[in-house]
Amino acid sequence: MKAIVYGRYGPPDVLEVKEVEKPEPKENEVLVKVHAASMNYGNLVLLTGKPFLARFAFGLLKPKYAIPGGDIAGRVEAVGKGVKQFKPGDEVFGDLSGSGWGSFAEYVAAPEQAFAPKPSNLSFEEAASVPMAGVTALQSLRDKGEIKSGKKVLINGASGGVGTFAVQIAKSYGAEVTGVCSTRNVEIVQSIGADNAIDYTKEDFTTKPERYDLILGANGHHPISAYKRCLNPDGIFVHVGGSGAQLAQAMLLGPWISMAGSRKIGSFLQRANQKDLYYMKELIEEGKVKPVIDRRYTLEEVPEAFRYFSQGHSQGKVVITM
Repeated sequence: MKAIVYGRYGPPDVLEVKEVEKPEPKENEVLVKVHAASMNYGNLVLLTGKPFLARFAFGLLKPKYAIPGGDIAGRVEAVGKGVKQFKPGDEVFGDLSGSGWGSFAEYVAAPEQAFAPKPSNLSFEEAASVPMAGVTALQSLRDKGEIKSGKKVLINGASGGVGTFAVQIAKSYGAEVTGVCSTRNVEIVQSIGADNAIDYTKEDFTTKPERYDLILGANGHHPISAYKRCLNPDGIFVHVGGSGAQLAQAMLLGPWISMAGSRKIGSFLQRANQKDLYYMKELIEEGKVKPVIDRRYTLEEVPEAFRYFSQGHSQGKVVITM
């Protein structure tokens, strides 16, 4: 089979399309013919080995996983004898970040818990855009952000992969949502349900008088003190993306700020979770969430897809088609 392979950290130029051995499913694994995959921030970490601390999980001197790619959508081709949830022919989508990565290939074998049935109203390309970004948005809003109906929520980076899902998921909970984005993305953010859209090229939300119950930092570079100022007395800030300085402040200063007052500041890292894939499937089939896809690339064009994605200006998701 064809796959994207690399043996050292570096720029997209280290990626190669090679013929590799087609995997065989183990007892609890399913073999999936990949129809589509998608880009996420974790793919950049796998490629570059940055930030350096990530190498303790992904390989200190060289990549631990030869084939990158986490999100996947495809059709089950074979199953191990211990598999109970799926059978050949089933259409599935999933997140391989907890089971060896490897979705930038024509086939992948992974534990059945990495997958869920593909939403019936999505194409393979649309379904492949959901798992990591969608579940990141869900877990950060629900588990870390304690979102509830009627809460005032601000999403900084509302037009990106995580942000577009976060806007829609927050609305599904009955929240009042404000999305922060650039001029060219205002229309997109409004079209997916945001009650308000702030163009950060024209105004700085951290200097405005509005206060929020929950702020999700999916992008941006503001200092933690600015986010704290925008929170209501019992408000919560959750960092899921943005500048390295912003992440460092959230991790180092967040616990102290949270202990010293009623406002909570913290960072969040998504965890692959089959139950949450099923939840996303329900939201999508109910029409409450729909993926936003920016660009599509072929497997051979994955290096170019990395170059575009690393610029940080994608509108929704970047998808890889097989």
